[in-house]
Amino acid sequence: MNDDRLLAIPAFRNFWLGRLAATAANQLFALVISWELYEITGSAWYLGMAGLLQFLPSLLSFIFAGDLADRIDRRRILVVVMISMTAMGLALLLASMIDAMSVWLLLTVCLLLGLVRPFQMTAQQALPGLLVPPSMLARAVALSSAGSQAMFIVAPALGGLVLIAGAVPVYALCVLVCALAGVFFQRVRYEFRAPPARPRSLGEMLGGAAFIWRRPELLGSITLDLFVVLLASVTGLMPVFAKDVLQVDAWGLGLLRAAPAVGALVVSVALAHWSLQRHVGRFMFGGVLVFALSLIVFGLSTNLMLSLCALAVSGAADMISVVIRQTMVQIDTPDAMRGRVSAFNSVAVTASNQLGDFRCGMAAHWLGAMPAVVSGAVAGAIVTLLWIRWFPMLWRRQKLDQSAD
Repeated sequence: MNDDRLLAIPAFRNFWLGRLAATAANQLFALVISWELYEITGSAWYLGMAGLLQFLPSLLSFIFAGDLADRIDRRRILVVVMISMTAMGLALLLASMIDAMSVWLLLTVCLLLGLVRPFQMTAQQALPGLLVPPSMLARAVALSSAGSQAMFIVAPALGGLVLIAGAVPVYALCVLVCALAGVFFQRVRYEFRAPPARPRSLGEMLGGAAFIWRRPELLGSITLDLFVVLLASVTGLMPVFAKDVLQVDAWGLGLLRAAPAVGALVVSVALAHWSLQRHVGRFMFGGVLVFALSLIVFGLSTNLMLSLCALAVSGAADMISVVIRQTMVQIDTPDAMRGRVSAFNSVAVTASNQLGDFRCGMAAHWLGAMPAVVSGAVAGAIVTLLWIRWFPMLWRRQKLDQSAD
């Protein structure tokens, strides 16, 4: 099975294109909002607050996101999210055009993005299993990740260049790609079968947590990503490194945000062609450890090329663990539970990134940018070694699809 055969499936092709546009929108929002916050305030504290404000509402919405994804057409969820993000982009565009931009408006949009993003991430993770045969799922996950990583490169680089002309054209670009994503998601067609009615109790809505808790391999893989990225995340400090450490301004910020995706794209394209057959547990832990170690190098670097290389290595290593974890979640979970399990996986990803931004922003405020990054990356490496000891069955896992044995 190759990429051509995957993209020959109309439903998956439209889903893939919609995900590309949605990922580009997320990257553009993150870039321009973080840049404007730092331009207005000059404080890493506000960058940390932006991450926290995106995380807090996700704690509430992910519960409903998982339940909703197991009840209704997941395509509809994605379309509504894109409409909501288009409206946010229009609000920021208008404020920027009339010179009414403020810290509070930017933080409010961060709050709203945190509210809707769990719905987007949950539906995106739970939908591919309905669009392709099980034998193609691992490659579909890898190809989806490859497309996302391409947007992690293109969107920040393009956004950084456009930002030189001002924030208005970047917000206009956000509106355009959000609308485009909504069109592609609307064109996804698959046979949706409404699940049997079940009580809408809190226990049912939190059923994904109970499912994960009973499966140590899922629990270990999801919590490993949660804690390592939370401790080692550097994304929230990119404007600080661009302006104050590396002194490269807006174009350099685009390069820094794109660099991890360069490495990730190479790995995800490779995994889309050649899926891992053996020792998937060791590959996953090895990827996470290299991710943490490469960020130690980034934190110590004062050279742009070295920093870009370290970030590219971190992205490549992280992508190995992402593809393995996402495929395990899909394969090990029955479709009736995929929405709720994907919701918990999504909130772990959201928490790790956004709380990670908050942690590094606060640490940088008190300690400085370099100590904040290096100490967090060292802690991430220690967590990886502890998880190998605490989840030995995950370390020993051989195949992604164990039912094939």
